Amino acid sequence: MIFPKNFIWGAATSAYQIEGGSQTGGKGPSIWDAFSTIPGKTHQGETGAVTCDHYHHFRDDVALMRQMGLSAYRFSISWPRILPSGRKTINKEGIRFYSQLIDELLANGITPWVTLYHWDLPLSLQLEKDGWLNPNMANYFAAYADICFEHFGDRVKNWITLNEAWVVAILGHGQGVFAPGRISDAEPYLVGHHLLRAHAAAVDVYRKKYQPRQKGRIGISNNCDWREPATDSEKDKHAAQRALVFFLGWFADPIYKGRYPETMVKRLGDRLPKFTEEEEASLKGSTDFFGLNHYTTMIAGHSDGTEVESSVYGNVGIAKDQDVVLSVDPDWEVTTMQWSIVPWGCRKLLQWIDRRYDHPEIILTENGCAFPDELVDGEVHDQQRIDFLTQYLGECHRAIDKGINLGGYFVWSFLDNFEWALGYSRRFGVHYVDFETRKRTPKASAKWYGDVIRRNGLA
Repeated sequence: MIFPKNFIWGAATSAYQIEGGSQTGGKGPSIWDAFSTIPGKTHQGETGAVTCDHYHHFRDDVALMRQMGLSAYRFSISWPRILPSGRKTINKEGIRFYSQLIDELLANGITPWVTLYHWDLPLSLQLEKDGWLNPNMANYFAAYADICFEHFGDRVKNWITLNEAWVVAILGHGQGVFAPGRISDAEPYLVGHHLLRAHAAAVDVYRKKYQPRQKGRIGISNNCDWREPATDSEKDKHAAQRALVFFLGWFADPIYKGRYPETMVKRLGDRLPKFTEEEEASLKGSTDFFGLNHYTTMIAGHSDGTEVESSVYGNVGIAKDQDVVLSVDPDWEVTTMQWSIVPWGCRKLLQWIDRRYDHPEIILTENGCAFPDELVDGEVHDQQRIDFLTQYLGECHRAIDKGINLGGYFVWSFLDNFEWALGYSRRFGVHYVDFETRKRTPKASAKWYGDVIRRNGLA
């Protein structure tokens, strides 16, 4: 499988999951710093206070990236490391850290892809301003983004405003299993609304103030699992489409069409906030690429109201809003996260996006799997991960052959990390991390992925 010549080959991480240094270099607390200290919220009470200690080992980590042959590295900036209180006073140590990381990447021929928000909201904004429930968050986020564009935009040419707004809304404000831990059937839609407004505000700042001279591009990364109809019946086909619309269309339609999906408008009524004409105009076209995080597939069937949603996300209010019941094929293999391995679902989702949003350039900003990695004689033989990546990349290649404009692939994750509520995890990365010594060990998949990159570099 040879991919297009300019195809982007990368790996991805997020600040709270690998950085550590939670009280180092002037960083302020985030909602995850607080949430993870509450008993019962994370596995064995573990936190991201140290995790991989990337803050002190970033040069070693970049050396591993160069060894792999990565052409791009996607990381997130910690908002409270830049603005400890979320607003106003800039932390110069935080600016220095990310500036040094960016310089180190470029010196090693690796293109930085920067995410501005990967769930670690400054705690002060949650306590003082009600976090993403506050409409003024769009202004606070735009001001923070402005600082990042000013200090890093001369070298960073690929920006992502938000990572997985669906997770912030549903897991953070619907189920309460992620920070800030709120449970509601109504709050997710309000939070999603303010996240979209924040995205548009940050893009507006970049395009008007920086893009003409910095010559970069900006987008957003949304997550979505494929939804396969349970049967060939029209009811199940419509249910699968509703499930996709409530998952991905919720955030992508306003950005590509300037409005929420009609299905959501009809079903939610007044619970779905309305954009002003000015907000619709600012949202429409507010991305230079389609960032997609994709991991798994589920089967969607029409619900008559007696079933409840069955998924890795549990039963949330959004299930009855959709009239969809989810299931999995018992014959599908699963990862340690119990996520089904369905490579063709990735291709089908790429095709769905291509049709619905008029052939955008798609960047797979996350794809990967969790398996119970073991260090044996100094090596990690993660053949299951190699098989997973082989199959998913195979479907990506088939999608390209069908005319899909897929421009890049970022494996999740570069390092084993703090996997949010699941605590320290040696399951997701292509490098094994000893969380006692912070020593890194390349897994077999790191070498395999590097070989794929090098082979395609000759195309």
